[in-house]
Amino acid sequence: MNASDSTDTGRLDGNVLGGPLAELFAADLTVAIVACVHCGDQAPMAAFQVYADAPAFVVRCPGCTGVVMRCASDPRGVRFEMTGVRLLSVEAPPADET
Repeated sequence: MNASDSTDTGRLDGNVLGGPLAELFAADLTVAIVACVHCGDQAPMAAFQVYADAPAFVVRCPGCTGVVMRCASDPRGVRFEMTGVRLLSVEAPPADET
């Protein structure tokens, strides 16, 4: 992440979630397709708007700005709430061709 990714509103792009989500999931979820429960739009996680100026990352849909998820971590663990996600799709890794 670099300074050009941030705006005066504290909004970042969804790539900022790569580290925290790696604590929960083995796959790189920044390329996962997320379907918003509010408007039905689908986009890669990296395209979602992330607000990091709260106690948790607050993730909003790029189409309707509805909250799709929240992610927080502290020494006790990681909490991940996804009530605004209709579906999260991760592409299967390619099969070995040996």
